[in-house]
Formats: sequence, structure tokens, C-alpha cells
Amino acid sequence: MSNPVFNNSAIFGEPKRARTNQGAAGTVQQNPAYGTPPQQAQYGSYGAQAADAATLDAMYNAPTATTADTKRLTYDDVIIKTGGLLALLVVVGAASWQLVDTMPFLWIGGAIVGLVLGLVNAFKKSPSPALIVAYTIAQGAFLGGISAFYNTQFDGVVLQAVLATVVTFTAALFLFKSGKVRVTPKFTRWLLIAMVGYLAFSLINLVLIMTGVLDGWGARGGTLGIIVGLVAVGLAAASLIVDFDSIKRGVEGGVPAKFAWSAAFGLMVTLIWLYLEFLRLFAILQSSD
Repeated sequence: MSNPVFNNSAIFGEPKRARTNQGAAGTVQQNPAYGTPPQQAQYGSYGAQAADAATLDAMYNAPTATTADTKRLTYDDVIIKTGGLLALLVVVGAASWQLVDTMPFLWIGGAIVGLVLGLVNAFKKSPSPALIVAYTIAQGAFLGGISAFYNTQFDGVVLQAVLATVVTFTAALFLFKSGKVRVTPKFTRWLLIAMVGYLAFSLINLVLIMTGVLDGWGARGGTLGIIVGLVAVGLAAASLIVDFDSIKRGVEGGVPAKFAWSAAFGLMVTLIWLYLEFLRLFAILQSSD
């Protein structure tokens, strides 16, 4: 995995090899994610009471249980929760945009709180809807403020970044659904290496700017900055494809429905990263003209 939200979850991870328990009745399979296997019934003179014919007939004619009936993860769960979080992000972001002049500290505080809550949610084994909603609100405050700042300095970059994010998300989903891009261990390994390298580059560039060694965009300016920006967008798009694959395996593996919150949160993290990279890339392109 590349997204820590999915990477740190045994639920969305690679399927584990089943263990075996040896008992009197022979070898039975045990999946560690769902506890111990059912014990073989013991039948005797006072064994389990047989169901009557009417009950058996009703059970036979009943509709097949769906994932919703069994409280398992579905794509609809992920779509609804992701859509709700995105709507909340946009509403809070719009409010933060309007308050950026009177409350400039709002988006800075949102960035700090969003970072903390993002780390907490990423490393929690069980999802917390309240913390995920709080993260979305904090990130909305941050994105609204920083978007207003960028739009003041570089006219039109916010709309461009939003459209580019939507198009890239759609393209990544299409490529994944069509099977043209397959998530293999080699794919995820190289993606992880590239993301670590990009993170190291970004941190070094930030330190050089803060210490006055470099000014402006630092190493992100000019032609090099444009190339690095395109690479970052590519990494975020590839991360989206890995996220889709993690969700697909979660649905097919029948994980509990509550992990739709984790899936939605993971997609939010990647989409926010993708939007910020587009925002910076278009700003660099304008400043290079």
C-alpha cells in the first residue's frame, strides 16, 4: 500500500493465509480475521431439535442475504460516505474562504489540527466517524484559506485545480475499472519508493526556504518545479488507483460495514493531496510566464 490509511489496516491489507486447527473431526480452516471456526455439532439422544418442514420451506424461499443484510462493506457505503465528507469539505472551505481576511488564523489552525487528526485517524485500527468528520472540517478550513490566498496571487488557479482534480480522479477510476492498470506488488513497491523520495525532496526544499538559503518556490521554481509538480500529480493519481484496489479487496473480502469510514477517509486524504499539488503546479506555471 502507499496510503497509510489502508497500509496500516489489516482489514484492507493483502489476504492472509488461513491457519488450520487439528481436531477430532479432522482439519478445519480458520481465518484469523473472523475468529475460530464453528465447532462440530455433537449429536446424541438429546441433540439439536430438527426444524419443522414449514420453517425449512420458509428458509429455502427467502431471498438471498445481501451485504447490507450481513452488515458487510459495500461500494454504496463508500460512495455515500465519501460524497458526504466531500460536501462537508466544500461547505467549510467556502466559509473559510469568506473569513480569510477577518480570521486569517483559521486556515492555519485548520492545517495544524488537520495534520494531527489525519495521523490519528490513519493509525487507528478501528475507524472513528467523529474524528473523521472533525478531520474533514479542519481540512475544509485549511483548504478554503489557502485557496483564497492562491487565488489572490494567481487568478483562476483554484478553478483549474478543482477541475484537474475531478478529471484525474475520473481517469484513475476508469483505468482501474478497465483493468488497463493493475495493482501488483511491484507497482506498489515502486510507488512507495517514489513517494518517500518525493517527501524527502519536499522536506529539504522547505528547510532551505525557511532558512533563507533559497527564496520563492525554492527548488520547486522554474522548469524543475514544473517537472517535480507533474511527478507529484502522477504519484497522487497512482495512489488513487491503489486506494481503489484496497477498497475492492475490502468489499470482496466481506469486511465489516463500519470500515466504509476508513475507505472514505483514505480517499479524502489522497484527493486533498492531489488538489494541493495541482494548486501549486498551476501557480508555478503562472509565475513562470
